[in-house]
Order: sequence, then structure tokens, then C-alpha cells
Amino acid sequence: MDNGMKSLQDIVYSLLPDKNPAFVFKDLNVVETLQEFWEKKRKQGAVYKNGSLVVYESVPSPLAPYVCYVTLPGGSCFGSFQYCSTKAEARRDAARVALVNSIFNEQPSRIITMEFIRNSIEEAAASVSELMTVFQLLHWNGSLKILRERKCSRQDVISYYSKQSLDDCMRSQMALDWILKEKKISGILAQELQSSLKDLEKARETGHELRFYKEKKEILTLALSQIGSGFVGGQMCEQNMCDPNWLGLCTNLET
Repeated sequence: MDNGMKSLQDIVYSLLPDKNPAFVFKDLNVVETLQEFWEKKRKQGAVYKNGSLVVYESVPSPLAPYVCYVTLPGGSCFGSFQYCSTKAEARRDAARVALVNSIFNEQPSRIITMEFIRNSIEEAAASVSELMTVFQLLHWNGSLKILRERKCSRQDVISYYSKQSLDDCMRSQMALDWILKEKKISGILAQELQSSLKDLEKARETGHELRFYKEKKEILTLALSQIGSGFVGGQMCEQNMCDPNWLGLCTNLET
């Protein structure tokens, strides 16, 4: 048996002793096993913003191959990468990829790495994965550049965004930024969305973590839908009860 797989199976047994580690990576009960894995971590003291619930999202499609995404309580996102002839098969495939990655992150070398990351941001967030995605989006969106131009300190930026949730409000705010970019450069939204979809598919087909790519797609799709519906500037933030001072970080910190 491959040493890597043997190691993963040993970890499965230590975390879920009622499961037969030789079969957990087969289709049978893989969805249930993934949920039990995260519930066990919650009972051991792990705290997540959305509890221990594993969330699945099927991509609408009238024909195969079907695609499914799964978002873990820690914030990471994975997708099915094999050819799936049914939606149920895609769900199991996504769960299998997520389970392998979840268990791999339990190995000692990975724990040290995550602890180092946590210390580097002074344990500011309950979910390091989600905070890293937020900063990836801020960099992609151009927001970090604006904050740098406003001479906001790195510590202030980390402290501020560690308290923000990657939710519909933040997505709406970033979508508004892209709407403004579209007004300056016509066609940039469609171009960026096409590029993001290619990146998302490449990450999914190779079994990589894809939360960043999926969030980009959702933000750009939201921006395009708002333009198509005759969106007027402030309505999006008002409707979602967002902070009207998007990128008003330095001002907020001084008050």
C-alpha cells in the first residue's frame, strides 16, 4: 500500500474509529463520513463561523457531466473532478476530494504550517482559510492597492478584515467595484468572468482548492446581473445592509 494513503487511513481511524479506513474513499457513505469528520472536530473544540455544516452546491446543467462544489466549515472549497453522469455521483466525488484534503491537513507537518500562519496574523480569525481568501480577493479586486495608497498599515488592514465575514455583503461591495470598472472600461467584466471561469475549471479538474476562483465567479456574475437589471449605485449596499464606507478602512480605524 502507498505510504501516503496508509497515513491518511491511519488518521481516519484515529479521528473516526467507527469507520473502516480501507473503504472511506469509496463512494459508499463518503458524504456522511465527511460530515462526521467536521462534526468530530467541532466537538473537539474547533470553532467555525458556520458551525460544522458541510455545504454542497450543484452547478445547474441539463446534461452530464454534472459538477458539484463543496464548501467546508473552515472556508475551503473543492469540486468534483471526474466525469459524473448523475448529480448524486458529482456530490460524492466532491465529498471524496474534500475528505482527502481535510484528512491530509490533519498530518503533523500540515498542522505546524497552519499554526505558523495563525501566529503570523496573531490568531485574528477563526478560519485562516477564509481570511486568506478575503485577502486574495482584495488583491485581485485592486482594493489592497487603494489601501496602500491611503497609507493604511499592514497591521490595521489585517485587524480590520479579520473581523469581516466573506458574505453576501462583501461580495456586493466588490461587485459594485467591478461595476464602476465596467463604466470606465467597457467589456472588462465579461473578459474577467471568462478568465475566472477557466481558472475555476482548471482548479476543479485537478482537485485543487478553489474557493478563491469560485468567489471571483460569483462576484463578477453578480456585477453583470446588476448591470443587466439597470442597477443604480447605492441600492445594492442598502439592500444588503452593507457598510457604506467600503474601503473606508483608515477612516473607520481613526473613529
